[in-house]
Order: sequence, then C-alpha cells, then structure tokens
Amino acid sequence: MQKLGLWSLLLIGSLLMLAGCGSSDSEASSDGGSGGDSQELRLAHNLSEDHPVHKALEKFASGVDEKTNGEVTVKIFANGVLGSEKEVLEQLQSGAIDMTKVSAGALESFSNEYSVFSLPYIFKSKDHYRKVMESDVVQEIYQSTEDKGFVGLTYFDSGARSFYTKDTPIQTPADLEGLKIRVMDSPTAIQMVELLGGTPTPMPYGEIYTALQQGVVDGAESNPTALTTGKHGEVAKAFSRNEHTMIPDIAIISKQTWDSLSDEQKTAFEEAAKEATEYHTEIWNKAMEEAVAEAKEMGVEFNDVDKEPFIEAVQPMHEEFKQDNRIAEIMEQIKSLTE
Repeated sequence: MQKLGLWSLLLIGSLLMLAGCGSSDSEASSDGGSGGDSQELRLAHNLSEDHPVHKALEKFASGVDEKTNGEVTVKIFANGVLGSEKEVLEQLQSGAIDMTKVSAGALESFSNEYSVFSLPYIFKSKDHYRKVMESDVVQEIYQSTEDKGFVGLTYFDSGARSFYTKDTPIQTPADLEGLKIRVMDSPTAIQMVELLGGTPTPMPYGEIYTALQQGVVDGAESNPTALTTGKHGEVAKAFSRNEHTMIPDIAIISKQTWDSLSDEQKTAFEEAAKEATEYHTEIWNKAMEEAVAEAKEMGVEFNDVDKEPFIEAVQPMHEEFKQDNRIAEIMEQIKSLTE
C-alpha cells in the first residue's frame, strides 16, 4: 500500500508538470508574438511565381516581417494551389485564409462601388488612373466591403485592356459584330462588349487558350502580357490598342484578421503595401515592354486605333451608372482628378 501511494504521488506530480508546460506554450502562442513566436498569415492567389504581382506580394511579405520585427509573417500560396479567385474569396470570408489578390472586376458582386473600375474609359490616361488610385476616393471603396468580411489594402496595375483576336483587327466597334469575345464574369464587361456589337462569352482565364484554338471564342480582351504568359499569342495574332478599361488588381485582407492587428502592426501593413505597389509599378512597366516585344516575335501584330468611336458607343453605360447616387458621386470625384 505504501508503494502504491508513492507511485500515485509521483504520477500526479508528473501530470501537474506536463499541464504546467502545456499552459505555458498556449499562452506564448496566443499573445501575439511574445517569447519569439509570430503570427503567420496565409495569402493565396492564382498567378505564377514569375508574375510581377507575385513578386510585389513577396516584397509586401518581406516588408511586413521587417516592419513588425517578425511579430507577423505572411506565407504566400501562388499558382491557384488553394483554388480559383472565387474559391479563395470564399475561403477568406470563412477565415481559412487571411489575404488574397483579385481583380477589381471580381469584387463587383460584393460592392457595387468596385464596378466603377470596370466602366470603360472612366480614366482619361494612365497618369489619371494612378492619380485616382492613390486618392481618398479609392480608400473609401476599399472600406465598402467591410460588412462582407474584408477590406482593401492596396492595388496593383494590371495594364490597359484591349481586344485581341485570332486574325481580324478590331479597328472600329463594327469589327466586333458577330464575334464571340471572352470576358471576365463581370456584368460591366458583358454590357460593354454588347454595346460595342460583340457577343460576350464569360469564362475562366485558364480556358481562353483552348477556347481560341478550338474556335469557341474569336477573341478576348486583356493587356499584352496575356499574349505571352498565357501563350494566347500562339493563336491570336491581332492585338488592337483601343484600351477600353484599366481594371486594377486589389490586395484584400480579412476584416477579422485586420482587426486582430495592433495599431502599430496596421501601420506596418499599410507602409509595406505602399512600398509593394511602388515596386510593382517599376517591374510592371518593364514587363509590359518585354511582353510586347516577345509577342511580336510570336507573330502578333499590334494595331493603334481611334478610340473615339469606342468611347461614344459605351456612353449609355456612363449614363446608366449615374442613376446610382453613390456611383455618380464616385464618377464625379474621379473626373475632378483629371490632370
């Protein structure tokens, strides 16, 4: 009986020691980085690791690590390994991931304010576009999805979008008549192509090459990098620079994650995001030049066009957008920033 009592005491003592160790570990991991621990955030996107946006996101992650002294780190999942843009957005809302990068066009269904970016010819020039994107107007749009569980953090230039086709240059809106044109699954993009006389065909970006090859669509609309990184220049040989839209990519963060950060950490995130955007602007301009040169080597012909007939054809969209008071207000603010 005495031996049994001794073993019981030893066993109880051991269990108490283990419980104490477990409690200590739990406290260390939950108090935001004390004791050398860090909070790791998950950022997912569907672009390749050699894409300028991915490189800019790496710059952002590095900046966050440095500016928070390692209290917060960002792990990036590229190449769509965690799902499509739509799937990743759903994961972000459910809390499975913390951040992502999506086209502003994909955010229209969450906030009507984002549809302004898809309105053709809302920006008068590339300088006007950048002036708007750096303004308070966009900061307000970033907050418009707060009730949907996420907010915008920064933007990345995705270039001016133009039409490219298998063989027929689009010199005027009349040239789109009877052509099936791939567009993003965006109500604004669909309406634009309809007004210009084409037949809009929404489909995922990854399906465009095969669709062009098999004649499912006659063309698409994007920036010149689609010809090279997407290999669309192998089947589409006419790129017409009508530059109907300049739709930015938006880096967004879960509202729950954002609220979990301290004020100092939020400031670090904002600074890192700004630096990432500046870095992206530098490498994006170079990437665009290289894409055009490479596409020409693939046999793609670039055509400059008179934009006025295109601008006139989509004016009904501008009038329709103005029927929404909030959108009309944003449009007026954008117009006021014209250089």
